[in-house]
Parts: sequence; C-alpha cells; structure tokens
Amino acid sequence: MFYPSVLLIVAFVVLAMAFTDQFESVVNTLQAEVIGVFGWYYVLIVAAFVVFALWMGLSRFGNIVLGKDEEEATFRLPVWFAMLFAAGMGIGLVYFGVAEPLSHFISPKPGVTGSPEYLAQAAMGQTYLHWGLHAWAIYVVVGLALAYAIHRKGRPVSIRWALEPLLGDRVKGWIGDVIDVIALLGTVFGVATSLGFGVMQVSAGLGFLEIADASVSLQIGLIVGITAVAAASVVSGVGKGMKWLSNGNMVLAGIFVAAVLALGPTLFLLRDWVQSMGFYLQNVLRMTFDTTAFQGDAGLAWQSGWTIFYWGWWISWAPFVGVFIARISRGRTVREFVLGVLLVPTIVSFFWFSVLGGTALQRELADPGSLTPDGAVDSNTALFQMLQTLPGAQILAGIAIVLVVVFFVTSSDSGSFVVDMLATGGNANPPAWSRLMWAVLEGLVAIALLVAGGLQALQTTAILIGLPFSVIMIAMAVATVKALSEEHRAILRAERAAARAALTDHIETRVKSSLTEEYSEIFGEDAENAGTSNGNATGAGGRISAWWRRVRSAPGADVGGGTIEHTRPAAPGAGAASTAASTAAAGTATAVLEAEAPSAAPDSAASGTERATAEGESASSELTPPAGTPEDLALGAASDDADGSGQSDAAGSVEQEPRGD
Repeated sequence: MFYPSVLLIVAFVVLAMAFTDQFESVVNTLQAEVIGVFGWYYVLIVAAFVVFALWMGLSRFGNIVLGKDEEEATFRLPVWFAMLFAAGMGIGLVYFGVAEPLSHFISPKPGVTGSPEYLAQAAMGQTYLHWGLHAWAIYVVVGLALAYAIHRKGRPVSIRWALEPLLGDRVKGWIGDVIDVIALLGTVFGVATSLGFGVMQVSAGLGFLEIADASVSLQIGLIVGITAVAAASVVSGVGKGMKWLSNGNMVLAGIFVAAVLALGPTLFLLRDWVQSMGFYLQNVLRMTFDTTAFQGDAGLAWQSGWTIFYWGWWISWAPFVGVFIARISRGRTVREFVLGVLLVPTIVSFFWFSVLGGTALQRELADPGSLTPDGAVDSNTALFQMLQTLPGAQILAGIAIVLVVVFFVTSSDSGSFVVDMLATGGNANPPAWSRLMWAVLEGLVAIALLVAGGLQALQTTAILIGLPFSVIMIAMAVATVKALSEEHRAILRAERAAARAALTDHIETRVKSSLTEEYSEIFGEDAENAGTSNGNATGAGGRISAWWRRVRSAPGADVGGGTIEHTRPAAPGAGAASTAASTAAAGTATAVLEAEAPSAAPDSAASGTERATAEGESASSELTPPAGTPEDLALGAASDDADGSGQSDAAGSVEQEPRGD
C-alpha cells in the first residue's frame, strides 16, 4: 500500500499542475454533482455519528477499559485534557475564528431572517454546529475503534485492524490494503487542505503588515519554506525540540485569545459565550438536519461552501486525529474517552469563536460595514481587520502569523508521521526518509490545490476525499459495536461465575461455622476429651466419617430423614444427659442427636420403664464424638458424604422412651 499511495498522490499533483484549467473545470463539476447527490448523505451520517458517540459514552459499554483490565491511564487527567485541547487547536481555528461568524452574519444561511441581533446570534450558533459535537463525534468513531484495537487487543496502529471484528482475517489481505490506502489518502489531502488555508492567511497577514503583497507566488513560496522547516524537523526526529515547539504554540494561542478577550468587549464576550451555548443546545437538532432543501440552488451553494465542506473535511482528517487521540488514551474507559473527546475540545472551540468571532460581530453591530467595506467578508484578511480595531494590533497580528506558521510545521510533521505509520502497516518508528517524503508530498498537494483553484479546490477536495472514507467509518462503527457487545457479554459471564463462586464460598463458610458452634455446644468437654484421648485415630476426616456412620447405624435411627433425635427423659429425677448432634455437610439439613447416659440416680429411678435396650445403650455409647477440631471433623464428614458413604438425610428420628420411676 506504500507504493500505490505514493503513485496516486504523485499522479494527482502532476495532472493538477500540468492541466490547471481542465482540473479546475473538473473540480467545479464534481463539486456540483457531489453536493447535489450526496449532500443529504453527509448530513445524515454525521448526525448518526453523534448518536453513536453519545450511545457509546452513556451505554453499558462505558466501563470497558481501553487497555488491559485494571490498567491505569497513561496520562493523568489534566495532562490528557490538555492534549485533547491541543488536538482541537490548529490552523482552522485561526483561519475561521473571525471569518466564519462574520460571514454567516453578513451573508446569512438561506432561510434565516430576522433582526441584526438575531442574525448575529444565529451566526454564532451555526459556527458552533460546525466546530462542536459533530466534528468531534466524527473523531470519536475512528479514535474509539482504533483505541480498542490497539490497546485492548494489541493490534498495530493501522485503520484496517479497527475493522477486524467485522471482517476477521480478511483485514490481512487486499481488503485491508484498500482500507489503509483510502485512510492514507484522506489524511494527506486533509492535511494539505489545512496547509492551504494556513498559507492563504499568512500571505494576507504579511500584506496587512505591509511586509509583502499577497499573491499565489507568495503562497507557493511560503509552502516551500515552511515545508522545508517541517522536513528538517522530520529528519532530526520527533524529539524535545518539536515537542517544545508544539507546547509553546499552545501557550501562545492561550495568550493570544486572552489578549483579545482583555482588550475587546470582555463582559459582552463572556455573556455571548454562555448565551450562544444555550442557543446552540436549543437549536442543535434542527440545524443538524437542515439541508436547505427548500432554498433551491442558493441553499445548495451555501451547503457546499459550509456544512458539507466541514463534514467532508472532518472525515478526511479523522484518520489523523483518530490515531492521535487513540494513542494518548490508553487506560481510559470508553465513557471517559467519549466524554473527554466530545466535551473538552468542543468547549475550547466555543470559547475561541466567542472571543474572536464575538469581537468582530460586536464591532460590526456597533459600526455596520467597519469590517466589511465591500459588503462581503474576505476570509483571508478578516482576522487582521478585526485585530486592527484593538490596541496593539500589529503585535497581535504578528502573533497570529506565528501561530499559523507553527501550526503548519507541527501539522506537517505529525501528519507525515501518521501517514508513514499507516503506509508501513502500523510501524510506530517509521524511517526518517519516508517521513520526509510524505512531508514533501503534503506540501506539493497543497501547492497543486492552490494553483488549480484556490479556496474552492481546497473545499471540493476535502468533500470528495471524505466520501469513500465515510463508508469505512460506518463499518468501523458497526465493528466497534460488535466488539464491545462481545466484550460486555464476556464480562457478564465472568461476573456471574464470580458471583456463583462467592455464594458457594459463603454457604460453605456458614455451614462450617454452624457445625463448629453446634458441635461444641452439644458435646462440650467430651469433644475435647475425645480430641486428646483417641490416640489411635487416623485423622480428623476418618474420625468424623466413622462417627457419622455410627450415628446413622444406631438402633432406631432413620437416616433418610433430615433430623435424628433422642428425646430427653420426662420423669423428674432422671439423671443428667449428655447430648450429641451432627450437621449434614450439604448445608440443607441439620442432624441433631440428643443422647442419654446413665447416671448415679437413686435406685428408684432405675426401676422405671425403658424401651431402650442394652443394645440401644451400647449404640448410644458409640456416639461419642471422635477426636479432632470441629473444623477438621466437618471436612471429614463432607468428604465422607462426597464419597457416597451415606445417603442424604430426610425426615426421621431415633427415639428413646424416658426411664420412669
């Protein structure tokens, strides 16, 4: 799959740059056809992905660990949240932070009407839709499937293994190769699309700062220069330098948004953040399924430029982001994974757009046309136009350019790393030369798209690339449900087996304790004497077995019963009685033996009528308990019954008439 992927990408770059006009025409045709035919499909499957993600997080599967049982999470919760935040940050947030809310306000979605204030609120709600739960639900589908396959099942880092529960060993053949090639191409073109947006904004920023004139030539030069920096980082390896650069850029992004919040209408922005979340939650269902079906060509054109473009872009990015969030989530439960991935980046994105986009909307409401002198929004320059209204505009603009450049470098570096892993079958340490090649190819694809059609080519390519991988994502969702269902059934079986074992142990303990207490209570010191005087006994098990057989064979004993009894003498003046009992080891019947013994009573007591014969008295004397501890004796009795030496007791008794005067 390495060479087929390279050949396809090189062929695309050559054709796009050699036949620019024809390629642009093809892009326009494909955009109209794909959006017209598959627009509803994108809307439907993304809605389904949101439902799937919520189901996984809230269902019975939530407690399954993405790793070995009882395995601790690799990263502490605050660190993990910070890394998810980093995954949510990128060139797109900087490029669209001002441009999208302002565009929805100036050119509302077809069918959306109302006062300027309502249009501003609707603009923010629509932006939240594109960058909120829906985007991250797409990443959950891929990330969860990969995390389960990698950490729970020990599979390589490759998209094909996420489909193993559905396809079985077929993922090892050509089907698996096709899956990985589609994922690889999606990642390359998704990263290239982001790089294209980045250089367009950097070019506009340099023009805003009057450093250079924005042009396609400048954009190509920027791609070459920034790709060279990314290539250098690839050759040197992912070490502390790149990690420091990435973390430093996160800090710089935080400083940037905090500065805009402090220098802008702070209280309004905080209120807007909270209010817009409420508007989003109130209208998310309607906006999710809105395909602008009754707005004709205008609605279709709007969908292709915004919602459908985003859904295709996120899907093409899904392998890249999915691999990242899967690798950092070892040891997390399914519930932790889903809720963390859905909520943390979503809230961060909402805050980002509320600060940058809210500042632009507040300015435009207060002074209409101040940010849109031509009545339209220039996405490349919108951020810098907004910053111009704040103190320290030049410094903030410089920070914005640095953010985009560093995001470009880190995206190219990490993107080439993920692509190389996919191309080499999940190799976690791919060679530097192949990573360098992928970084160069990503830059070449970005150049080809800019030359062949600019922004429209970027958007259309994202939509087209996302289409085949969306089918793989549906299969991944089905495979995940299948795997987690089997896992859950196995857990239930193990829990039931453990519960049965615990119940058995509990019953055995209670039976043993009951036998011990009753044995000591009935026989008292005789048991102790038996334990010390019976030196010829061969062991507690043998003693209790022999004793139990003598009890059952005693004259008048009914061993079919659950109770064996000797009645105490009823006549006054009768001698003291010694008692004996035995508890059935099965735990369902208790044998209690109360035996009389002759005493030093007056002669008149001996003249009473007795039914017990001399043989009975002899048998009673044989019921003296054997030596040994009650615990040992209990085990011996249980062993004897298990060997079939006696039948289980049923109701019955051995009675002796009391001696009378």
